[in-house]
Amino acid sequence: MPYEFDQGKMYRMPTHFGPSLGPRQGPRGRVYENVDSPARLSLSVSFLTDAEALSQLLPPRFELDGDPLVNVAVSYITGIEWLAGRGYNTLGVTCPAVFHGKNGDTAGNYLMVLWENLADPIITGREELGYPKVYSEIDPPRYVDDRVTCSAHWLGCQFFEMILDQGSPIDGDGLRAIAENQRGVLTYKYMPRTQEWYQPDAEYVTFTPPIDAAKYLREAWVAEGSVSFRESTWEELPTLCNVVNALSALPIREWRSSDVRKTIGGTDYRVQQILE
Repeated sequence: MPYEFDQGKMYRMPTHFGPSLGPRQGPRGRVYENVDSPARLSLSVSFLTDAEALSQLLPPRFELDGDPLVNVAVSYITGIEWLAGRGYNTLGVTCPAVFHGKNGDTAGNYLMVLWENLADPIITGREELGYPKVYSEIDPPRYVDDRVTCSAHWLGCQFFEMILDQGSPIDGDGLRAIAENQRGVLTYKYMPRTQEWYQPDAEYVTFTPPIDAAKYLREAWVAEGSVSFRESTWEELPTLCNVVNALSALPIREWRSSDVRKTIGGTDYRVQQILE
């Protein structure tokens, strides 16, 4: 007898083994609190680029929101409940943008790409959230005195490096300012339709409302940093060279803010929305 879907439960392929397990649904429908975990170390560097070049990376009905700033952040996440205490690393690239929707404008940080070094969050994040997640190896941070180096590569081809000099701690007022300046995340979900390869099966904008960062931010430091994406050939990065080379081609006009942050806790992203 064929199986039936349980109402009120989330599914992903393969569906015939029952409701899926992931960050928004655990065993027996468990919802994760994410209060005392996970722990996240995030290092970020921003730079000013050319507005016209950056605008060409935005989807329809998007435009830049203010200066053409690119923020590159590497995060090391540990103690994740839905992974039974394991962790993974991320490398994300965002820019401030506004989406002109049918119900008004929505401003936030547009997530152009998010590399992760584990398949499970990539699959759940692409299918459920609409995040543009792809795979790469992301090395642990390498410390020499106050300098930290982060790098990412794909099957031996290093395509990214961040070098950051950590400075003085940020005090209570500074921490509050960081928390108050949190922005939501805009993403563009696109899935091609099977057989009709040039047509979308899903195509819409998604939005993650800003989190209450004051609940999670524990420590932060000012820093000075730089990032580089290495132009790569198709032979080196057969599925990623278009992404890496587009980022590599963005001119760096001026280095802007850099910082290091430590947080505890977070969200399961059940607040994710579709914008029309």
